[in-house]
Amino acid sequence: MKFKGLSSIAIAAVSTLLLGSCGADPDSAGYEYMPDMYRSAAIEPYVDYGEIRGREDKDAKMKISAKVPPFGTIPYYGTDEQEVMLMLPYHRKGHISMKESHGLYGFDLVSTNEYELAAGDKNPYTLTADNMDAIFAKGKSLYTANCAHCHGEKGDGNGPMMTNETYVGVPDYANLKNLGDGQIFYSIYYGKGFMGAHASILDKKEIWTLVHYIRKFQDQEYGKPGAGANLGVEGAVAADTTSNQ
Repeated sequence: MKFKGLSSIAIAAVSTLLLGSCGADPDSAGYEYMPDMYRSAAIEPYVDYGEIRGREDKDAKMKISAKVPPFGTIPYYGTDEQEVMLMLPYHRKGHISMKESHGLYGFDLVSTNEYELAAGDKNPYTLTADNMDAIFAKGKSLYTANCAHCHGEKGDGNGPMMTNETYVGVPDYANLKNLGDGQIFYSIYYGKGFMGAHASILDKKEIWTLVHYIRKFQDQEYGKPGAGANLGVEGAVAADTTSNQ
């Protein structure tokens, strides 16, 4: 009798445990009985611990809780060789003077003129007939968010920050056809003149996308076969849009 009683209690306990782990929400896995076994207790990067899942921690909101990876680390970008090569750390170094003028603290800076060396760098993000429309659409989105306020919607240097005289000397892209792709990239990445560095805002693929979009201001036929021969000191990005370089 005692055995039957214990068996009944055990069955009831197991049934309660199993039923208790169920839920009406089809997207829910049910209750977590041992969350420490599969939920990381470590601080994770890019997480705002001041507000998680609708719960607000006012004390945490006053502290820097989001963590960034160590400088120089390379995120995982998949197995596409061209994509991985495109996203590797930028090989050109900023000038030592930019440490104060553009706030490049923590960067590996040099005393040589890397901007001039960048004149021969071609855009590695190759335009093709298949990706051209998507690249220009993405470029327009990035330009509108990051550049148009100074450089203007048409790239003529007449953005709102210029017309209200907050800044002066923003160039018209049409007058910069002699700049190489690499020099435009370098200027966006590290900053130039009154323009600050965008290295912490945009990744390399996004900046090279902007280089393509800026070329459209200089030549409306840019990207089409035979167009853009007079862009850049080393010529335009491959006029043959089928190139895989």
